[in-house]
Amino acid sequence: MGILDSFEKGLERAVNGAFAKTFKSGLQPVEITSALRRELDTKAAVVSRDRILAPNRFTVRMSHADFQRMSALGQTLLDELTELVQQHGREQRYQFAGGVSITLSADRGLSEGMVQIDSSTIKGSVSWIPVVEVNGKRYPLTQSHTVIGRGSDADITIDDSGTSRRHVEILWDGSRAQVRDLGSTNGSQLNGSPVKQAILEPDSVVTIGRTRIVFRVIAQASSSSEPVTERRRDGGRERRDMDGFWGPTA
Repeated sequence: MGILDSFEKGLERAVNGAFAKTFKSGLQPVEITSALRRELDTKAAVVSRDRILAPNRFTVRMSHADFQRMSALGQTLLDELTELVQQHGREQRYQFAGGVSITLSADRGLSEGMVQIDSSTIKGSVSWIPVVEVNGKRYPLTQSHTVIGRGSDADITIDDSGTSRRHVEILWDGSRAQVRDLGSTNGSQLNGSPVKQAILEPDSVVTIGRTRIVFRVIAQASSSSEPVTERRRDGGRERRDMDGFWGPTA
């Protein structure tokens, strides 16, 4: 499977899930991923023998009508695009100076269906935020114990008669997550198998009743807004090597 195929598969969660919409005309979400991929490949710069620096900040410009449609998909679309950029970076062994950040922008100078990408390389750090996605809505895990069920006293309340009032809880110790069934009537499943308590790996799926709960760890960028500068040593020109890249290592 090619990387573009992976992009298309990843976007299905945003476009065909709870945020499903019909894009009969205008810009398609997968066209944004293609444009981001081209921008990465075009702007990637060889800094040293085993380091290829790619931009990590992107502004996706589009027509006002397309911007309204894409904005309706909410933060889920931006998170998907961010994850897919990181995936392409891993595939190509690119490195980033900081966390990847993507914003959408309306540009009245662009016709419907057109997209342009502005990119830059900004030094910064990245933090990893644990979240669960329930019925298309994303909930950050801000406490060590998060109870999910249909009861009003649950931390995340779901409308599913097949679940118990306090069905499962997600445990987070700051570095890893676990799922624990709270003695529910109908039980819980982790990636299709019955579970009482187990470690949650990123992208694990917990099923309770008719409800799917997806655990993810999302990269969140924080930067000093300091652009990275380069000096190359190619054919007598000087290149300055840089440390602190964020990305795959050899």
